[in-house]
Amino acid sequence: MNNSILSDYCPKTNTHTFNIVENLQVTVTETSNPFHMPISALFSMAARINKKRSFLFVSKVLGKHIPVNPYTPLLSGAALGLLLYRELDVGSANAHKELIDKLIKQAMNGLIHPEHAEEAYNELMAAKLILPDPVVFIGFAETATALGHSMYNLFAENASYIHTTREDIPDLESVINFEEEHSHAVDHLCYALDANLLSGTEPIILVDDEITTGNTAINTIRDIQSKFPRQEYVIASILDWRTGANVQVYKELEQELGISIKSLCLLQGSIEVKGVPLLAAGEQKDLLSTSQVPVVTTYVSDGMERLAVTSTDSLHEVNECPYMKYTGRFGLESSQNRIVDAGVSVIAKQLQELREGTQTLVLGVGEFMYLPMRIAAEMGDGISYQSTTRSPIHPYRRLDYGVHSAAGYPSAGDPEITNFIYNVDPGRYDEIFVLLEREVPENRIQPMMDILKKLARQKVHLVVLTAEETGTGGM
Repeated sequence: MNNSILSDYCPKTNTHTFNIVENLQVTVTETSNPFHMPISALFSMAARINKKRSFLFVSKVLGKHIPVNPYTPLLSGAALGLLLYRELDVGSANAHKELIDKLIKQAMNGLIHPEHAEEAYNELMAAKLILPDPVVFIGFAETATALGHSMYNLFAENASYIHTTREDIPDLESVINFEEEHSHAVDHLCYALDANLLSGTEPIILVDDEITTGNTAINTIRDIQSKFPRQEYVIASILDWRTGANVQVYKELEQELGISIKSLCLLQGSIEVKGVPLLAAGEQKDLLSTSQVPVVTTYVSDGMERLAVTSTDSLHEVNECPYMKYTGRFGLESSQNRIVDAGVSVIAKQLQELREGTQTLVLGVGEFMYLPMRIAAEMGDGISYQSTTRSPIHPYRRLDYGVHSAAGYPSAGDPEITNFIYNVDPGRYDEIFVLLEREVPENRIQPMMDILKKLARQKVHLVVLTAEETGTGGM
């Protein structure tokens, strides 16, 4: 077998074949590409260590598995927002349509050429688009928490947002619950502090990075409809691979529940898989260096509220610390965005002043993606952003393969869960800033810090976002 992941492109059928690893081949056929995006700008591919699914589309626009310009994932969510705005047919005047067409072209250019992502994103935000009627956005954990937030954030009014979580928070009750069958982690919870967030009849926009079977969205719609019935749902994603029976299931669900379901995506198509799943990770040799760099713990104040959550069970050690209120985990409305914007700028300025190198990585943790991404975008030049993930991926050092290096460690939130840092080679960055939404006991965060100390060239900054500025310290 030709051991190359480079696709064989057929202009007539828009078909791409990826030889991922030995005995694993995926063929992708495009059926819809509204932004005319080359797939090489959207994803590369890797083998997934999962009995239920053998491969992964490694997104180049999410900031999850690959370090990116922080404006790129912000722009990807905003681009989905433009598709929604156009779908709702907001504004019939020619001048308005010309504006939307211009913004779409700018978004496409920024996604294809990351060096233009900041300019494109700022243009989209400056348009201050307003939805004609209220809409609720729900982002799926863990990968799409920031994607959903950035899609919601495109709109200046009439939008609200919440993301699902896989973190069980004692003393809070989840308003919706569902499972994601093909995932390595199936339980989704949703904690809305405002009981009215989902109680209306406004359309719900479900946001995920990728739709394969569509079962996650179906499970979500069923649970929402049983508790908070309404007429309209929209499923937005970067990639949509539903075909045949999976598309028909949506139609049948519409008839069964008396609802409408629309789908929006940056790329739609079909996939054909040949080969067997890769069930064990390869050896990790990238992180054997014994060199260590100092870790500086910094507490920064953002002026935002905290939500104190306590528990008497085994999670008390972690959950006694207050959560940030405005991450999207507990629900947001458009009127609160100015609070988030102000807090982001305050933190970014503090962290920018701490920078000592020219190449810096800002790292979000798990579901805590959007605010670190926004902060990274305002920290100056030479910034890359990504997040840790619980998704197990087989690393393979080949130029056209999606994951070159991997490092796993016990999650600070739940040591029984392994989290991973991908595609960060030792010495690639002068310094690494790790942003936490709340304080974590040192013994829980230490495994992650031990890895990062081998990756940064000069220094690791452990940044804890607090309600009040408490100074800095060493670790």
